[in-house]
Amino acid sequence: MSTVLVTGGSGFVGIHVVLQLLAAGHEVRTTVRRPDREPEVRAMLREGGAASPDSLSFFTADLTADEGWREAVARCDYVLHVASPLSTSAPTDENEMIVPARDGTLRVLRAAREAGVRRVVITSSLGAIGYGHPPRDKPFDESDWTNLDGADVQAYVKSKTLAERAAWDFVAREGGGLELSVVNPAGIFGPVLGSDFSGSIEIVKSLLEGAMPAVPRVYFGVVDVRDVAELHLRVMTAPEANGERFIAVSGAAMSILDIARVLRRELGSAARRVPRLQAPDWLVRLAANRIPLLRAVVPMLGKVRHSTSVKARSLLGWQPRSNDEAILATAESLIRLSLVKG
Repeated sequence: MSTVLVTGGSGFVGIHVVLQLLAAGHEVRTTVRRPDREPEVRAMLREGGAASPDSLSFFTADLTADEGWREAVARCDYVLHVASPLSTSAPTDENEMIVPARDGTLRVLRAAREAGVRRVVITSSLGAIGYGHPPRDKPFDESDWTNLDGADVQAYVKSKTLAERAAWDFVAREGGGLELSVVNPAGIFGPVLGSDFSGSIEIVKSLLEGAMPAVPRVYFGVVDVRDVAELHLRVMTAPEANGERFIAVSGAAMSILDIARVLRRELGSAARRVPRLQAPDWLVRLAANRIPLLRAVVPMLGKVRHSTSVKARSLLGWQPRSNDEAILATAESLIRLSLVKG
């Protein structure tokens, strides 16, 4: 089987990608920013049912520095570049997120090219596709790009867009024989394997904890992390995936209130603190003056971005779980691991 490097294996998506690669029999490596993360990653693999979590090799490398990348990619057939800066709040300076995302991606691509890697698969985002545009009924697809001048384009969305643009430009100009493919997931939910998880998961956690009496009118696409991982593996080896982008989304966009309804319907007493009301937009805007975390929400109020995964389904045979399955798996894992307060 192939030798595959997964960058950011301690992250929510990265750990599921590693799990599926190990299950498929590949020789797997991963990068972590600090070597002391290794026991935590192996524990998450065991939680995920990995048959041989000890067979994973670790390399220390950071997106902001050159050290470690040459060793990590040496003799690899494929690189799955999952690592990316992520924050639940807007940074003071957007470059704190943009620069490591863009420059880190270029570091990985250069190292992969020099090592003779066959293909790099980058985990981008639907944020690189569907933001900065006026309202539209037509679903976004892989031919679309985020308009960076849009009012709703914040640091994370900008970082993913610029990093992906830089990747395509690099491969076109100086990639040599290196192949590139990109996966663009919507909001990623699904089973948590440890305490390191994404901002999407924080939404479900907050709902279960009753952290907000009413939810803002915010919508986003949904996809299960297990399906995102599976799509990475399909994109990694499919000849027809070379030079292509693939949106990973399960179905129609959901509101936070829709998610709350799924939790109350399926979880019984475990969802007793989940709010039932949606806050009016004017109240969210008013509260954002006092609550910094809400400021990032204001530009998204009421905006519905539908997207389609027809390309991944038709070209690669990808069949994701439903929105409800992804939401429920998130909640059940948070409860099982005692990550919900109270």
